[in-house]
Amino acid sequence: MPTQPNKAPKLFLTTGQAALTLRQQLALSQTAFWNRIKVTQSGGSRYESGRDLPQPVRLLLHFAYAPEAQALALLHRLRSTTLDDKTPRPSRS
Repeated sequence: MPTQPNKAPKLFLTTGQAALTLRQQLALSQTAFWNRIKVTQSGGSRYESGRDLPQPVRLLLHFAYAPEAQALALLHRLRSTTLDDKTPRPSRS
């Protein structure tokens, strides 16, 4: 499903509880799951216990664990807009 040009795709994981659920479904240890995005086991444990996930961590979780189409949609969105989200970046040749 195509995304609207000015609307970011919904992130795959937005809470520590959702990350915990996915980690358990994947049968991964905290170390293996969180190391993939360079978060320590103890940091991952804090997120899974209720600490808010910072936006950069949510983005990394999305790229690491979302289905490929969802991850690519967000990557395309990030690469096709400027930081102010108003002017498209020039296309890459």
